[in-house]
Amino acid sequence: MKFVVCVSREGLGVFSADDLTLGRLYEVVAPIDQHGTMRIIDDSGEDYLYPASLFEAVDVQEPTAIRLHALLAA
Repeated sequence: MKFVVCVSREGLGVFSADDLTLGRLYEVVAPIDQHGTMRIIDDSGEDYLYPASLFEAVDVQEPTAIRLHALLAA
């Protein structure tokens, strides 16, 4: 499991800034693709593609990652 934190909502264009919270931790569902986007579960509870430039990776130890996954899915 990989987690990122939202550090920007600038330049979203057609993406909805309402579904991202600055400073919030998000779980990555699919890694960065050839278009520079990654799939995360956003504030709506659904998974969508967002520009990877809006996020910074966060190192999380495995036990914590398991707990975060469960908390964010609730």
